[in-house]
Amino acid sequence: MNSLPRLIFAASDRDPDMLYATGFFVPDAFVFLEKAGESTILLSDLEVDRARQEARVNNVLALSEVVKDLGFVEGTPVRAWLPAFLKSRLIKAVAVPQNFPFALGRHLEDAGVSLIPVEGLFWAAREMKRPDELTHLKAALAITAAGIARGIEVLAASDFGAGGVLHWGGGVLTSERLRAEIDCAVLRGGGEPAHTIVAGGIQACDPHERGSGPLRGGELIILDVFPRHTVSGYFGDMTRTVVRGQATSEQRHLWETVREGQQRALQGMKPGVSGRTLHDEVKQFFTAQGFPTERLNGRWRGFFHGTGHGLGLELHESPRFSDTTFTQGQVLTVEPGIYWPGVGGARIEDVAVVTANGVELLSESPVVLEV
Repeated sequence: MNSLPRLIFAASDRDPDMLYATGFFVPDAFVFLEKAGESTILLSDLEVDRARQEARVNNVLALSEVVKDLGFVEGTPVRAWLPAFLKSRLIKAVAVPQNFPFALGRHLEDAGVSLIPVEGLFWAAREMKRPDELTHLKAALAITAAGIARGIEVLAASDFGAGGVLHWGGGVLTSERLRAEIDCAVLRGGGEPAHTIVAGGIQACDPHERGSGPLRGGELIILDVFPRHTVSGYFGDMTRTVVRGQATSEQRHLWETVREGQQRALQGMKPGVSGRTLHDEVKQFFTAQGFPTERLNGRWRGFFHGTGHGLGLELHESPRFSDTTFTQGQVLTVEPGIYWPGVGGARIEDVAVVTANGVELLSESPVVLEV
């Protein structure tokens, strides 16, 4: 497999494998080919000059010239000229990512080019982050922290109305309004927000509930922010859980249990350690603190998601926390949570890189319960 040429046809704006290979944003699909360690991209004349300045490849070819040299007229679809291009390079088989376009793949195979899908990461090196990637991730996480800071700032400035409903800026403070404030801070910082979570009360007991309607004081509110850095394409991902006002003893116990569980996971991470073992230890700790994971009246409560996931050019990328043995250079979120109807939901999430002896936190944001 390693000796096979590698072929991608995708837009680097949306495809992490193409962006990783080229370091260059293009909104429309184009061709990337790597053979014997030499990389070539074929793209429209509109992008050629920019590609020659920015793309991290050996060769940049103008599509109009390639198509003409192959004997086709301008505008010929890729399914017609790409097999001829590969044959001109004496290529009879290529390794492709799992999401390679099905119809294009059929045309290539009909033309005698074998496609070999790559299992797992198309670029295995993506799992171990280079120093420049860590810099990009830190920038994305700084933007993420700015969004969370804005959310907490608005909550802290809010007032209590009837029934504990929060008011801010002349009106009821809803999940939608607070999410807009967070997302604006992300945009100002140079990030692209997407599906930011602002969920309070019973809504916080559903881990991926975005949140809607009025927010209330005295309830646990989850703020989960995961923007994409517009310059690099790398993602940030952080979560904080807060109460506007004073937390109850039950809320504090739940929150402090989550915080301790996260610290135990972070302290246990180092090369050679099993993520599954750490995940199970956190779960057992939560159970010992009175929060077992169980199904009650058709609904899960406790800790019923993973402890974390890889982070990079995708929000959720390899490795999953529970599916890996930690290796130096991996970057993962660490985000245990407890969801307990009647008390609320809490999740605390940070991002760490595995080092030679443990981990280094890449995310920086205060962790507080009451605001």
